[in-house]
Amino acid sequence: MSKKLQWRGFIVLLVIALALIYLTPSISKTLPSWWPNILPEEKIHLGLDLKGGMHLVLEVQTQKAVESHLERMVEDIKYSLRKAKIRYQELKRSSSDRIGLTLIRGEDRKAAEEMAANNFPDFAVESGAFGESDLRLELVLSQKAQQHIKSMAVDQAVETITNRIDQFGVAEPDIRPQGRDRILIQLPGIKDPKRAIDIIGKTALLEFKLVDEDNSLEEALKGTIPPGDEILYQIKGEPGSQRKIPFLLKKRAVLTGEYLTDARVRIDSQYSEPYVSISFDSRGARLFEQITGANIKKRLAIVLDAVVSSAPVIQDRISGGRAQITGRFTMEEARDLAIVLRAGALPAPVKIIEERTVGPSLGKDSIDKGLKSMITGGLIVILFMVFYYRFAGILADVALFLNIIFIAAGLAFFGATLTLPGIAGIILIIGMAIDANVLIFERIREELRLGKTPRAAVDGGYSKALVTILDANITTLIAALVLFQFGTGPVKGFAVTLSMGIIASLFTALFVTRVIFDYLIIERGMKKISI
Repeated sequence: MSKKLQWRGFIVLLVIALALIYLTPSISKTLPSWWPNILPEEKIHLGLDLKGGMHLVLEVQTQKAVESHLERMVEDIKYSLRKAKIRYQELKRSSSDRIGLTLIRGEDRKAAEEMAANNFPDFAVESGAFGESDLRLELVLSQKAQQHIKSMAVDQAVETITNRIDQFGVAEPDIRPQGRDRILIQLPGIKDPKRAIDIIGKTALLEFKLVDEDNSLEEALKGTIPPGDEILYQIKGEPGSQRKIPFLLKKRAVLTGEYLTDARVRIDSQYSEPYVSISFDSRGARLFEQITGANIKKRLAIVLDAVVSSAPVIQDRISGGRAQITGRFTMEEARDLAIVLRAGALPAPVKIIEERTVGPSLGKDSIDKGLKSMITGGLIVILFMVFYYRFAGILADVALFLNIIFIAAGLAFFGATLTLPGIAGIILIIGMAIDANVLIFERIREELRLGKTPRAAVDGGYSKALVTILDANITTLIAALVLFQFGTGPVKGFAVTLSMGIIASLFTALFVTRVIFDYLIIERGMKKISI
């Protein structure tokens, strides 16, 4: 056997062996213990339309992230103003992109502008809109800074939701940003969609705020809320008979959930009710100890998403960095709260703009129908090729079988997801792969009619059909890549299998079948081609 033919045969066998290796984890239910250490274990992922599950598209309210950033910057600006000894009458966020500052003395204006320019470069200083040109300033957040905050909010939301879903225990989730402010979430095989939505959408902003016991709650409820205070409520009772208990709290949080390192469900030994035990990192533990030590006999409210969970009285300095959240939780509610606290708070609220749930029975039905259609179409093509092209048709059928193996192995190799439109793409490829072989075989027939030898006929058939096959397949491949780049959902699933199928069919039609023909003619001395 010539070395050239040996190498071509070796390449074919190597590709087939690699395809079978990548396909084995998807076919075999159990793998040897040594397999994951040296060989790939990635399986073909099934899409929601095949496996069942939940499809969500979330919109991150990125403007809220900008507003939250401005609220935090107000505290930083207050500190800088006090440090620069600049007296002010009012400082607060005045709109969605600016902070209003009213000075007491006009001669402090220049110092305030210099302080803003030196310490807060993301802000531009403008004169106020109230005719107080010397006393009123507006600190306007730049567009570049706003876009950065919005982009970071989406990225952080993706990471936070991914952490929550991982802890929730969903296998093979697909979570990715979509556009500027949207997140696509696909959760195959999920059994409790409502609980998953609650976990995904909860902001989980944990804050510790001191209760204002120096001012009257009754007066605040009438509308006279002291500066720097706010009214938040604790919700008690069962759904349908709930009551709201108001609290007058300091607006500024003395501690937030950003210092959390762990949150776990515990059972109260006295009342046998679940609660959530939380742990802080070293810095959070020091802050918590300082806060509790400085406010003994005062009430510290634990606030989760602007709702008061509890407001215990601080009896003593609390060291060790541990606290607990109570609230008559069920075990499932406590477990879900621990999940979102461990995963961290969302940087901005999210809004569900698209929701679809596919039942597992519908997914199984889709798989059965898709496989039946693929098997039926494949059998018709196989029988036709054998009937019409005889032995050459058998070679085309072998190439077709290898095509399907290569597509499946490609899905496993790239970690792609097989969808119902993807199965449609495979069925289309069955026809396209045979089409390439038909072009080659017809050219070979023409060469044989001209009286050429089998070897010359095969050479001529492949060389003359090459340009036509490449032209047809490459233009289709370009279209498939465009669909993959700009399509979503089912369109992308169709494009994935179509792209892989085109590459596989080119390899099998132009290379694999040619190697077999050359082996039979050159090495085995075949004098006549059954075609």
